[in-house]
Amino acid sequence: MKKYFMKKTLLTIVCLICFGIYANHHEKGYKFETLAEGLSFPWGIAFLSNDEILVTEKTGQLRLIKNGELLEEPISGVPESLFKGQGGLEGIVLHPDFVNNKYLYLAFSETDEDNIKLNTLRVVRGQLEGHKLSNVKTIFRASPLRKTVQHYGAKMVFLKDGTLLITSGEGFSYREEAQKLNNHFGKVIRVNDDGSIPADNPFVSTPEAKPEIWSYGHRNPQGIVINSDGSVVYEHEHGPRGGDELNIIKKGNNYGWPAITYGIDYSGALISPFKKKEGTEQPIKYWVPSIAPSGMTFYDGDLFPEWKGSLFISALVSRDVRRISVDGNKIVEEEILFSSLDQRIRNVVSAPDGSLVLATDSNKGKLIRVVPNN
Repeated sequence: MKKYFMKKTLLTIVCLICFGIYANHHEKGYKFETLAEGLSFPWGIAFLSNDEILVTEKTGQLRLIKNGELLEEPISGVPESLFKGQGGLEGIVLHPDFVNNKYLYLAFSETDEDNIKLNTLRVVRGQLEGHKLSNVKTIFRASPLRKTVQHYGAKMVFLKDGTLLITSGEGFSYREEAQKLNNHFGKVIRVNDDGSIPADNPFVSTPEAKPEIWSYGHRNPQGIVINSDGSVVYEHEHGPRGGDELNIIKKGNNYGWPAITYGIDYSGALISPFKKKEGTEQPIKYWVPSIAPSGMTFYDGDLFPEWKGSLFISALVSRDVRRISVDGNKIVEEEILFSSLDQRIRNVVSAPDGSLVLATDSNKGKLIRVVPNN
């Protein structure tokens, strides 16, 4: 009897500790509304207005949702992408002056023109004119080419100075290249809005280094955002088996992969004996086991005042969204949300009206709006 009591007490203590770390609140105070359905693996989301939403489909189409209706015809003029493995049409971001110049940016995988067995990550800029993308220009193409169809990164964010950050994954089979500066594998890239290279990039004067590099030592970074005043850049990336990371990105820093990691190989083998190493940055948060972080937004809206200033991270494996309350470089709280949907969540973005919009990862994908339940 005494042994049973001790086991029960220990289980209770463990549960209380876990609850203290992960505030899995009852899902009330908000409700879900379906914005669109029948999307083929929706990936990137950009708001032209609260009622006009652009969505990339991984299968290669750029779709428009207008006044609650998914228009049947995709936007024309979008370059062909390679839909294979983890590749396809993925990231999208609007130029900060989109209202006047109509520029938008797309990130996608594409097959090499000279060798169909090779591919790469490409970013283009185009002007949205009606239902057509015109004046399409390549502003970044990752090099060297790769054989694999995994780990592209393909997320983008504009900084307050007008430069563009692009995440570039390490291609899965090229992880050692993430520590080298002579390639774009496992890097965060910084370019001007026309693709030219900013003079103050950290490795512009480093011999043999790619001048576009802003930071390095990344695995597969699928989330990058800035806070409301633009003073902090947050990035998340997939770990291997465990070791997903949330980082604060700073100019020229090395984020360690694969020299340090909190994960192990999918086979169970050790990737590195080190979790920390001099000259490398530590994540402000890591997940073991993996949640598979797939998208991120910084919430600065007014519909949910209690969430203002939080990061929201969508997750594929844990099938939920994590709300991360941050104080400087410390995590104050992690709250698990929207798990009742029981969906692989590909992305989460903040809408102009302060609602949140989720994309589900499916060939019959949906956009779901989260609004107050009142």
